Amino acid sequence: MKLTPMLSLCLALAIAPLAQGASATGQHEQLKNKLSKVLGMDIQSLSAAPIPGLLQAVTSRGVVYVTENGSKLLHGNIYDLENGMKNLTEVAMAGPRLALIKPFEDQMLVYKAKNEKYVVTVFTDVTCGYCRKLHNQMQQYNDLGITIRYLAYPRQGVPSVVADEMEAVWCSKDPKKAMDDAKAGKNIALAKCDADIAGQYKIGSQMGINGTPSMILEDGTMIPGYVPPEQLLQSLQAH
Repeated sequence: MKLTPMLSLCLALAIAPLAQGASATGQHEQLKNKLSKVLGMDIQSLSAAPIPGLLQAVTSRGVVYVTENGSKLLHGNIYDLENGMKNLTEVAMAGPRLALIKPFEDQMLVYKAKNEKYVVTVFTDVTCGYCRKLHNQMQQYNDLGITIRYLAYPRQGVPSVVADEMEAVWCSKDPKKAMDDAKAGKNIALAKCDADIAGQYKIGSQMGINGTPSMILEDGTMIPGYVPPEQLLQSLQAH
């Protein structure tokens, strides 16, 4: 079939965006490979950043920004001045955090509120002072309708003495009682099981956690550090 000039033009216009899209995808893959090699970490996604001319890379250690030609890298937070100083970098990590947590839900130590209104996942360390303070106020959190779910984040890393102690808690016949004892500074009998303490620590690191306690809200927002029960309730209500 012989194409008329008009039909040829229409086909060319239709195909051009597809070719450009394929080209952009290829460039993104090349840039992801470059970033992975230079930074030494996995690049989970690469997309347009909130600032024109930049791309947003979600990595296994948080969010970074790179110029479209891949020559410059920026690390830090981007805030929306016209939207109450909203932290757009934090927003970008919300979805990946929830995806990382999901496979570990069956390993969490859950302190469920009787009248549950909110669920907060807390990365904890049994030797951390503020983690112990939070744990001592567990009933107050629960009374406010806040369910607390624990994941392990031994600050000394894995392997370490603290990691072994946290494995003993998770592998105890009564993990909650063992957690109470550990947070009270009591010795816990060492125990082994299939609790993936190393995996819990790893996903915490991938979220950018570098201290405990660190709280992950249901929308993926992260609140670093200890927050008193009433103040946490206010933050949850704001979200």
